[in-house]
Amino acid sequence: MTKYLVSVHNTAGQTRAPMTDAEMQQSYQQMNALEEEMKSAGAFVFSGRLHQPDTATVVRVSNGEAVTTDGPFAESKEYLAGFYIIEADNLDGAMYWASRTTALVGAPIEVRPFWDEPAA
Repeated sequence: MTKYLVSVHNTAGQTRAPMTDAEMQQSYQQMNALEEEMKSAGAFVFSGRLHQPDTATVVRVSNGEAVTTDGPFAESKEYLAGFYIIEADNLDGAMYWASRTTALVGAPIEVRPFWDEPAA
């Protein structure tokens, strides 16, 4: 099985119509149901929702010293909003879960395999 990053992207300035409390509850229930389905299928490894990009801090080394600056690393309207780490037999399997996720969140999804490490 290969691990895949299934990343959810948003665009700054693009806002959706606000959800009612009932719509929000329904959305959470649908996402929880999808995650439970991923877990039952053995695909779910980890997921996380990220704060806005302006909360990021960039760390780099300059003259041998760690230097921090306000983030994000890349100035862009598009930003990483959240992610899933999943396992799938192949890209088609990862795309299945990505398609299900984007249908629920209404945001673009990028699917990228992890680099396979040689066996120790």
